[in-house]
Amino acid sequence: MTEVLPHLRRSDARDNRERILEAARAVFAADGLAVPMREIARRAEVGPATLYRHFPTKEALATEAFADQMRACYAIVDEGLADPDPGRGFTSVIENLCELYARDRGFTAAFTAVFPHALDFAADRERAVKSIAELTRRAREAGHLRPDVGLDDVILILMANGGIQAASPAAHVAASRRFAALAIRGLRA
Repeated sequence: MTEVLPHLRRSDARDNRERILEAARAVFAADGLAVPMREIARRAEVGPATLYRHFPTKEALATEAFADQMRACYAIVDEGLADPDPGRGFTSVIENLCELYARDRGFTAAFTAVFPHALDFAADRERAVKSIAELTRRAREAGHLRPDVGLDDVILILMANGGIQAASPAAHVAASRRFAALAIRGLRA
């Protein structure tokens, strides 16, 4: 009888993979998704072939690099949906998503643009977007938001938040918080 053994990576391959992911997270957070794969390989101190062996596309790399952020996004949206006051839940989601995105430019770009070939990421994004749409509908129907507010307005806020420029990460988060407060005021009934 032949048993199929799980494919176990060598320890150096595991180390390389982790270094690549750490470098990608840092580079994507600071500079967004436009960073070339060669630069990520250089910062991870691996050759391009090693990087491509682990992650054949930038989409595959970003999907794995942003897994924690996607989980945080879900948690934010789920918490907003669970709030018995849909207005407070909506406000919380906008504030917290804007701050999450302010801390990581790459995740903002990935979430708002969606990689065409990264099906897992696209499906995860779609789930989060549907939940945000549901929360927006609840808040609107409860009278907390103007009658014309919809999902497109929320996506526009998140995209605009991604365009905030600041001198430091702390200043970026502070500017994002101010922007979120202004945007929420503009949507209120």
